[in-house]
Amino acid sequence: MTVKLSGLYAGKGQQFTALVNSGINSKQAMTKLQVHIDRVDGDARFDLKNHGGNDRVLHHFPLEHYAFFKQQGLMTAERQAPALGENISTLGLLEQDVCIGDEVAIGEVLLQITLPRAPCYKTNLQFRQREFARTMQDTRRCGWLYRVLTPGTIQADDSLSIVKRHCDISVADALTLYFAENYDAQAYERLLSAPGLGADWQQNLHKRLATEQRENWQGRLYGSEQFYEGW
Repeated sequence: MTVKLSGLYAGKGQQFTALVNSGINSKQAMTKLQVHIDRVDGDARFDLKNHGGNDRVLHHFPLEHYAFFKQQGLMTAERQAPALGENISTLGLLEQDVCIGDEVAIGEVLLQITLPRAPCYKTNLQFRQREFARTMQDTRRCGWLYRVLTPGTIQADDSLSIVKRHCDISVADALTLYFAENYDAQAYERLLSAPGLGADWQQNLHKRLATEQRENWQGRLYGSEQFYEGW
């Protein structure tokens, strides 16, 4: 499968709200991205625990999802990419079309899909919609993340091609397996079998299997009540 890029984006970040630092609202359209193993030039990440590391160097978000969120009344008509903080935008490539571990070539750069994005409360703040992150998670419209296998330059007019597939667990499948409300050891074992799966999801899945419990998502999805004061 090959698709053209719809946009490339990077941003150095800023004080997002009085209480939160984030780069989500700082992304600007770029003619090219200079991609390294551990970073993209001119693209800052503040929360290195949840948004850092070599498994999350680039964020890809399908452009189609903007229309859905607008239809749901969660986003105003003028909002468009890169309002969700993405680095790469495309039309014609969704979560069900790509798999965990897929090797993806864009220009001279080779990437590998590691994780779906785990939506967090910063999307709620971005759109002033308390349930935005929860809706992303529940509808599996989250996009995905890449590690860099071969660094280099991505140009805005490059095409994206899936050059190697390691398993049949799509990003959509991974979202369903990981974010199921009920504990499901079989689902976790299946997801752990995906080559290339990001290290922190592997750790979380092993912890679930050891404790027979899944973690509480309330903090990630909603953050602190302070964030919503004055709405």
